[in-house]
Amino acid sequence: MDHGLFRGSWLPVTGMVVCLLLCACVVDLVLAQIRYSIPEELEHGAFVGNIAEDLGLDVARLSARRFRIVSGAKKQYLEVNLENGILFVNEKIDREELCERSPSCFLHLQVVIENPLELYRVEVEILDVNDNSPSFPWSEFNLDITESAAPGSCFPLESAQDQDVGTNSLRSYQLSANEHFILNIQTRNDGTLITITVLDANDNVPVFDRSVYRASLVENAPRGTLVLKLNATDLDEGSNGEVTYAFSGHAPLKVRELFSVDPYTGEIRVKGVVDYEKASVYELYVQAKDRGPSAVAVHGKVLVDILDVNDNAPEVILTSVSTPVQEDAPPGTVIAVISVMDRDSGENGNVDCQIPSNVPFQLHSSFKNYYTLVTSEFLDRESVSEYNITLTARDLGSPSLSTRKTILVQVSDINDNPPRFSQPSYTVYVTENNAPGASICSVTAFDPDSNQNAYLSYSILEGQIQGMPVSTYVSINSDNGNIYALRSFDYEQLRNFQILVQAQDAGFPPLASNVTVNVFVLDQNDNAPVIISPLPKNGTVATEVVPRSVDAGYLVTKITALDADAGQNSRLSYQVLQATDPGLFSVALYTGEIRTIRRLVEKDATRQRLVILVKDNGQPPLSATVSIVLTVVDSVPESLSDFGDLTLSPQPPSNLALYLIVSLSTISLIFLVFKKSNLNLQISSAAKVPTNCMEVNGNSSLSQSYCYKVCLTPESAKSDFMFLKPCSPGSTPRNNEAKSAENSWNAQSRSASVNNGATTPNEVNQCPRQCVKIHNKSEVGKRRGEISRGRKETRRRGVYAGRMSPPVFSNPTRQSSRP
Repeated sequence: MDHGLFRGSWLPVTGMVVCLLLCACVVDLVLAQIRYSIPEELEHGAFVGNIAEDLGLDVARLSARRFRIVSGAKKQYLEVNLENGILFVNEKIDREELCERSPSCFLHLQVVIENPLELYRVEVEILDVNDNSPSFPWSEFNLDITESAAPGSCFPLESAQDQDVGTNSLRSYQLSANEHFILNIQTRNDGTLITITVLDANDNVPVFDRSVYRASLVENAPRGTLVLKLNATDLDEGSNGEVTYAFSGHAPLKVRELFSVDPYTGEIRVKGVVDYEKASVYELYVQAKDRGPSAVAVHGKVLVDILDVNDNAPEVILTSVSTPVQEDAPPGTVIAVISVMDRDSGENGNVDCQIPSNVPFQLHSSFKNYYTLVTSEFLDRESVSEYNITLTARDLGSPSLSTRKTILVQVSDINDNPPRFSQPSYTVYVTENNAPGASICSVTAFDPDSNQNAYLSYSILEGQIQGMPVSTYVSINSDNGNIYALRSFDYEQLRNFQILVQAQDAGFPPLASNVTVNVFVLDQNDNAPVIISPLPKNGTVATEVVPRSVDAGYLVTKITALDADAGQNSRLSYQVLQATDPGLFSVALYTGEIRTIRRLVEKDATRQRLVILVKDNGQPPLSATVSIVLTVVDSVPESLSDFGDLTLSPQPPSNLALYLIVSLSTISLIFLVFKKSNLNLQISSAAKVPTNCMEVNGNSSLSQSYCYKVCLTPESAKSDFMFLKPCSPGSTPRNNEAKSAENSWNAQSRSASVNNGATTPNEVNQCPRQCVKIHNKSEVGKRRGEISRGRKETRRRGVYAGRMSPPVFSNPTRQSSRP
C-alpha cells in the first residue's frame, strides 16, 4: 500500500476529534469523559488532541496540579506534554495486536488532577489502517489433477487472510490469465471459497454435513474437553472415500495451541487454557481430505463461543492518595481516589466496594468503578495516629470473588493539647540552712502531641517573696523542670512561700499550663536559747535576795529564756548545773522557777551561787547557762514603789537599761518583723517612785500588741524589769488612772532620744493588768519590812509566784509548743 497516500488520506481524520465531556460533582471531584479518534501506527509524538484546552484547564498550572494519565494497558501508548497540554502518541499502536479482530478498539485512560481533585475518563478510539496485506497460508500450492478430469470439476482452495478489519480486509481474488482454469469467487459470511475447474479422475471430494459449525465452551474448561465432532463424507469408495481431518493451513497459531483435531474421528478438543477475557469467540478453520490419489481438501469453519465464568477477582487501583492528613481536617476531606476493575463480564464484572464501619472514614461512589475515600469526622492523632483501612472489592458473580486492599492513612499532629503536669500542685519541704544551688524538687509535665508540639520548656512566672523577685530565691532548669534554691533559707525569717511554674510547648501557637509549688521551710535547731531574765548587772552576775525566814517551796526567782526555733527545737528545759549547796535550791524542769527545797538555817552560807543550764529539745540540743548569786538576808524592806511621798530626782538609765532595750528590740523584731509592725520605745520617769521606765510598744495588723517595760531605780546596780503579755491596743486599765505623760522614742530612727522628767503618781500603774512586773528585790525588801509576813508574801511575790501566766515573748502562734 502507499503509505504516502495513506497519510494524506488521514489528515481529515485529525479534525474529526469528538469530545464528550460529562461532568459530575461528588464531594470535591470534577468527573467527566472525553473521546478522541486516531489511526493506528502513528509515530512517536503524533498529535492526538489538546486535552488541556478541551477540558478547559489552565495549561500553566498542569504541573502544579500534578496532571497525570493512568492507563489500564500494559504499555503507555499516550502521554501529555505538561507545557502545552497536548496529548501525543508515546508508543506506536498496533490495532491488530491491541484488539485483534474486534470491530471496535478503544484505549481507556484516566486523567487525575489535584488541588482540587478532578477526575476525567478519556477514550481514544484506534482506527484501523490498511497496513496488513492479504496472505495465503502457503506461498506455493501444488494441485494434482488427473488428465481424465472432466471439465467443470471443482477443486477448493484455501482462502487468504487479512488482519485488517472492515473495508481494509480481504475483498477480492484474481487468477493469472490462462486457458485451462478459471477462478470462481463466492463471498459468504463464513469466508471466501475459491473453486478451480479441472479435469480429475477422483471426481468426489469430502463434504461436511454443515457449512459452519458452532459450539459453546465454558472458559477454563479442562484439557481434553470435547468441543464438537466434525463430520464429512466422500462418495468415493476405498481410500478415495476415507476422510481425514485437520486444521487448515491458515488457522492461527493461537488456535492450534488452544484446540486439537483428531484426524480420524474429527473430534475437536481443548488443548490449552481458554480465557474469555482474551477472546469471546474463536474461529477454527478445518479441512477434510480423502486418502485417494490427487486428493483435494475441503474447508470448513467452526465458531466456538466462549462462555464467561467468574474467574477474575476485582482489581483495585489507588489512583491518588493524600496522606498524612491533619487531625483537624474537616469531615469530607478526600483521602484517596480508587478505581476498581473486573475483567469478567455481566454480573461477574459488577463490583461493590466496602470499608469497615468502625473507622472515621466513608467510601463514596463517584461513577461506575470509581470511589473516593473521605473523612467522616474529625480525627484525633493522640487517640489514633494512623489507620490501616481495609478496602474490600467484591463482584456479584456466583460464587463471588473479592480483593482486599489496605490503605495506610497517617494522621499528622497539630498543637491542640496544652502540657499537663503530673500533679495538680506540688508541696516541697526544704530544711533551713540549705546549700545554695542545690535542687529542692522537680516538676514534670506531659504533652500528648508529637515532635515540636510536645517539646516542653519550664519557667517560673514573675512574682515576689517578701518584696523581692521570686527569681532571687529559686531558679528552674527549662529542659527538665528541676528547681534550685538560689539562697539559704532561714526558718525564723521565712516559713513558706509559693512559686508558679509554667510549662510551655514549642508548637505554633504555643500552649502552656501552670502549676503551684508550695515550698515549706523546715526548722533546724540552729538557735540556742537566749536568757532574758535575770540579767547580769554592770557586767557582774545576776543577783537575788532571799529572806532567811522563808519556808520550803519559796519562789526565789524565775529563769525566763527564749528560743527562736520552733516545735521541739524551741521547747526548753531547766536544770541546776552547779550550786553552792545542791540541797538548798531547785529549778522547775519546764518553768524555770527557782524555789527553796527546805528552810534556811543559820549555818547556811549567806551567799549562794547557782549555775542554771537552759537546754532546748532539738537534736542535737543547744543550751545556755546563767549564773545567779543569791544573798540570804534577815529582813527585806518593802519596795520603794509603795511610798507615795518619796521624791527623788530622775536618774539616767544605766548601761543595763540600754542592754535590755537592745535585747527587747531584737526580740520584738524577731516576732513582728514579718507583720510590718511599727515599734515605739517609750521612757517614763515618775516623781513618786524614783525609777525610770522604758516601754517598748508594738503596733501591727495583728489582733494583739506587744509591750515591754523596763523600770530603773536610782541605784545603778538595781533595776526593775517589766514586760507585758500580748494585749489589745484598745484595752483600758482596770484602774481608772490618769494617762501618764510619756516621752517617745521611735525605734525606726537611727538615734534614740531619752527624756527624763517627773511623772504623776499614777504613772507606774498605766500598763494594763495583763502586764507582769518584776521589781528590784532590795527595794521590795525594805518596803515589806513593815508588813506582816503573810501579806508580804502575797504582795511581794504574788505577780510572779506562779499565780499568773509566765511572760510571753514569742509569736502567739508558737505558744502551743511550750509547756
